[in-house]
Amino acid sequence: MSRMALSFEGNVAVLKFNHPEVMNAVGSIMLNDFSDALLEIEGSNARALLLTGEGRGFCAGANLQDDSGEPRKGGAGYSLRSRYHPLLLQMRDLEMPIVTAVNGAAAGVGMSFAMMGDIVCASKQGYFLQAFTRIGLVPDGGSTYMLPRLAGWGRAVELSLLAEKLSAEKAESWGLVNRLFDDNEALMAGAMGLATRLANGPRSITLTRKLYWASLGNSFEEQLQLESQLQDVAGSSEDFKEGVAAFLQKRDANFQGS
Repeated sequence: MSRMALSFEGNVAVLKFNHPEVMNAVGSIMLNDFSDALLEIEGSNARALLLTGEGRGFCAGANLQDDSGEPRKGGAGYSLRSRYHPLLLQMRDLEMPIVTAVNGAAAGVGMSFAMMGDIVCASKQGYFLQAFTRIGLVPDGGSTYMLPRLAGWGRAVELSLLAEKLSAEKAESWGLVNRLFDDNEALMAGAMGLATRLANGPRSITLTRKLYWASLGNSFEEQLQLESQLQDVAGSSEDFKEGVAAFLQKRDANFQGS
């Protein structure tokens, strides 16, 4: 059985961490299945990705009792460089928006996967945990890059040094969560609604996502230049023509993502 469960609802790809027996902790098998699922999504007609977890957890971090049978190579950073980093870059470069739905624990690298969402949703049963110092490791999975940009320097350092649980409610007030829901049923309905809305949007949604990722390393001048380049792309799209026509005709636009 795949450790990542993939299904399609309309033009939304729904991908679930699928090892609930260990709160969806990540091992080698899951990493392989995750990458394979992203490749399948890239080759599909999906226009948005909804990422969540099966059972009571979103993703409880790395599986410290990985049962893949693969021999361990290198130091603790080897699997990051060889397995996690390519996967995170694959998520960043996905040609569609990502909605994450945190339905339980998002701990360790699971928190990193949650923060990769362009829109982060959570239920009040969800929580976040920078668990690394609890076992004598440093934060990884890009968390030291994303967390201070989302929550601020002081809060990021506090979470990473003290390794205390952060409730979904507080995470929303800190800017880590975009939409908060009372329970997991409402979470999935709300997250799917957002993913569907994004999937039915214009191609410029994906271009906008590219702009924001690029902005993290660009100077102001470089970002201005990239905006103009991608505006050329958006302005020559069929969706732009449809958007203008719909505006002039006072009707809803029917975007095709092209």
